[in-house]
Amino acid sequence: MEFTLKNQDATSAILSVNIQEADYAALVEKQLKNFRQKANVPGFRPGMVPMGLIKKQYGTAVKAEEINKLLQTKIFEYIRENKIDMLGEPLPIEEQQANINMVDDKDFTFEFEIALAPKFDAVLDKNDALAYYKIQPTDEMVQGQVDAFAQRCGEYKQVESYENGDMLKGTLTEAVENGVVVREAVMMPSYMKNEDQKALFAGSKVNDVVTFNPFTAFDGNEAELASLLKVEKSEVAAHNGEFTFAISEITRFVASEVNQNVFDAAFGKDAVKSEEEFRAKIAEQFEARFEVESDYKLLMDVRDYLMNKVGKLEFNEAILRRIMDSNKAEGEVVSEEDFQKSLTELRWHLVKEQLAKKFEIKIDDNDVLNVAKGATRDQFAQYGMANVPEDLLENYAKEMLKQEKTREALINRAVDVKLIQGIKAAITLNEEKVSVEDFNKKVSENA
Repeated sequence: MEFTLKNQDATSAILSVNIQEADYAALVEKQLKNFRQKANVPGFRPGMVPMGLIKKQYGTAVKAEEINKLLQTKIFEYIRENKIDMLGEPLPIEEQQANINMVDDKDFTFEFEIALAPKFDAVLDKNDALAYYKIQPTDEMVQGQVDAFAQRCGEYKQVESYENGDMLKGTLTEAVENGVVVREAVMMPSYMKNEDQKALFAGSKVNDVVTFNPFTAFDGNEAELASLLKVEKSEVAAHNGEFTFAISEITRFVASEVNQNVFDAAFGKDAVKSEEEFRAKIAEQFEARFEVESDYKLLMDVRDYLMNKVGKLEFNEAILRRIMDSNKAEGEVVSEEDFQKSLTELRWHLVKEQLAKKFEIKIDDNDVLNVAKGATRDQFAQYGMANVPEDLLENYAKEMLKQEKTREALINRAVDVKLIQGIKAAITLNEEKVSVEDFNKKVSENA
């Protein structure tokens, strides 16, 4: 096979591929032999069909298929080995290929249009200074996390007087002859739908008897009433009158005091030894989670900065349109708006690609796994679980990576993580502490 690349201009080239019979003959012969082994032709046993008949029936189609497969493989090998900065894929020149006679010809020339990537230099160094926003957690955010940890270390206690959220235990009796009686019934008035019925329990104490209407209290919900009254759902409507509830116990969940037990449960034994250290550690956690957002904002700012610095890039829009249209359903074309958006994204993709080469960024399985573990750690942290064992994080991360779309997103994220690290090391960062509110305003301004 012979390849000839001729530049049309700075943005496109014509790739000519000359294929001779010797390049594909053995491939065609092998495939025809496979056909012969499987062919089911009346009058011949399997595998005994004359090769001449096989060639007559399948020869041209097999020849075309093998040449096409060979072209696909060798063209991309040529492009890779010659380091041709191609955009998209080679497009066959239909007018030229329409004259090819696959039946009679033995040697062929195929021509393809290629869109070339523009030449530019994306440079970042210490002369480039950008703001880096360090998001500060509010006192309310830290206090909320302190309260959440204290709640998780809390316990249930018996109390004498009812408050909203407490759990009541007692005897529930229907106020009719031979009515329903439920001993050791358990109920939480705070879950009642009717506010007037809920208010009947306010301030009640152990040994008090409260008269109320469960059907009204729970808005006739069959599932809730059947569970409370210990009857079938179909029987609920027959018990829509008043009941008495003789309170025998009142149980309240009480959050723990902020003490060493809470510190140990949150961050491990003796990792924190005072409330001041505890709050500082929580603030650090918030800042670490916010760093992901700060880094993303920096990446978006670098995008705008470099796009302006690099300036307009020239593309062969005619070829790129054909490439994009070829990926649409038959008869559909890419709209002008979508095409321009794609060009913008292509510019940024090329800039990122060049930066990745300059920073010598390489991604392996461990990088992707670490990003997945980081995402998993953040998910646990949202529920206040800061001290999750490493093996559990890894198991969750590996499950995430089994999903193809998730894995692809995490690979892209791993590239971005290393790209951001390279950018932060290359440029001058002007650090600025900002509140969550001010940071969100800055993000929305650039959206």
